[in-house]
Amino acid sequence: MDRARPAHPRHYSRRDAIRIGALACGGIALPDLLRAAGSASQPVRCRSVIQLSMGGGPSHIDMYDLKPHAPAEVRGEFRPIDTNVPGIQISEHLPLQAQVFDKLAVIRSGTHGIASHLPASHYIQTGHPQSRPSPDNTHPATGAIVSKLLGARNPGLPSYVAVPKPGAYGRAAYLGTAYNPFNTGNEPNSKNFNVASLTLEAGMTADRLSMRHSLLKGFDQYRRDLDQHGSLAGLDAFSQEALSLVTSERAAQAFRLDEEPAEVRERYGWTNIGQNCLLARRLVEAGVTYVTCLSGGGWDTHVKNFDELKNTSLPRYDRAISALVSDLAERGFQNEVLVMAFGEFGRTPTINRDAGRDHWPGAMSMLLAGGGLKMGQVIGETDSRAAYPTTSPTSPTDVLATMYHAMGIDIHGHFTDATGRAIPLLPDGQPIAALMS
Repeated sequence: MDRARPAHPRHYSRRDAIRIGALACGGIALPDLLRAAGSASQPVRCRSVIQLSMGGGPSHIDMYDLKPHAPAEVRGEFRPIDTNVPGIQISEHLPLQAQVFDKLAVIRSGTHGIASHLPASHYIQTGHPQSRPSPDNTHPATGAIVSKLLGARNPGLPSYVAVPKPGAYGRAAYLGTAYNPFNTGNEPNSKNFNVASLTLEAGMTADRLSMRHSLLKGFDQYRRDLDQHGSLAGLDAFSQEALSLVTSERAAQAFRLDEEPAEVRERYGWTNIGQNCLLARRLVEAGVTYVTCLSGGGWDTHVKNFDELKNTSLPRYDRAISALVSDLAERGFQNEVLVMAFGEFGRTPTINRDAGRDHWPGAMSMLLAGGGLKMGQVIGETDSRAAYPTTSPTSPTDVLATMYHAMGIDIHGHFTDATGRAIPLLPDGQPIAALMS
C-alpha cells in the first residue's frame, strides 16, 4: 500500500509505481511502508480488532434507539431501561450491556442507501459499494487489508481469522489468496471443538512436513517461471503461512478453547455467538490482528420480530458482548482491542402485518468498544420514528475510517494495481471525532 499523504511526501517515478503495484497484486505485505508513513502522527494504541458480523440487519429501534413516545405501530413491544451512564437508555432485553455501557459506544445515526442484503454487506465489509452484484468481493474486506498492512503481531499465528467462517464478503479480492482469512471451520460451541487444519496427520512430524514442503517448492519452480499474472505468489505466501500454523505450538494453544475454565465459558454463554467471542478473545490475546465472528443469525426479522429478539437473538448477543468487553478490560486489553458489532442495515420504523420489521438502511445502530476510543456515549440521534438521523449522520465508511485510524492506518492511502491504477483504501469517510479520546 502506498501512502497518498505521508508525513514526509516522497515522489515516485513511473517505474517505482509499477514495481509497487506489482508487489500489491502479488500479495507482498508492505508493513514497513505503512509504519514509516503513519506512526509519526500518533501513537498506535489499538493492536487488534474483533468484528462481530450481525448479518441480516439487526433492529436498531428495538435495541439501542427505542422510541417510547412513538405510536404503537412504531415503538413496538419493548421498553427502554437505564444504563450505568446517566441519561443513556437501551432496550430492556440488553440488561447486561446496560450494566457495562461505560465500556461501550453506540452510533445511533448510522445511515446509507442500500436496502438489499448482499450489496449492503459488501459496502459495510469493504467501504466500497459494488457497481454490480457479485457473489464474491470486488474490493478486499477490512480484515484482509489490515492483514496485508500489519500482519500478525506474533510469529506462527495468522493475522486474519474468521470464526467459524467468513461472513458475506469477508475475502481478500485483488489482494490475493494470501490475505483471505484462516477459518476455524468448526463451530467453537460444538462438542469436541478442534481446528483440523492445525493437526498433523498420523505419522507426519513437523520435520517431515517441512521436507515435503521444500520438495514441492522445487517441483513447482518451473510453474513460477511460466506464471504471467503473479497469482502463484499469493499461493506461495498462503502455503508458507499454512506450514507455519500447522507446526506452531503458539497457534495450537490459541485455538484450545477447552482450556478455558467452565465458569468463563458460561459467562460468555453456551451459544455460537458466545463461544465465537470467547475464542476471538483468546486469538487477539495470543497475537492475531483481526478476527471476524459470525453472530449466529436471527436478525432478518421480517416475521415475529419481537418474539425472535426477546427469546433468542438479544439474550445471547447481550451476554456475549457484555462478557467480551468486560473480559478484555479485566485482562488489561481494553485500549489494545477494538470490538465492533453491526449488521448491514437497520429495520423499518413501522411494524408489518407479520409482526416483523423489514430492511431499512435509512438508520442503523452500530456498537464499538475499546480500541483506545472514547466510551460511555451515544453518537447521533434519529427522528421520532428512528427513520433517519437528525444529528451526526454516519456512513459505514466513517466507521471503517475510525477503525483504520485506531490501528494507525492512513485512511487516505491506496493500493496500486499492475497498470498503475490507484484504488483508494476508502472512497470517502472520516474518523468519528466524538470517539477520539
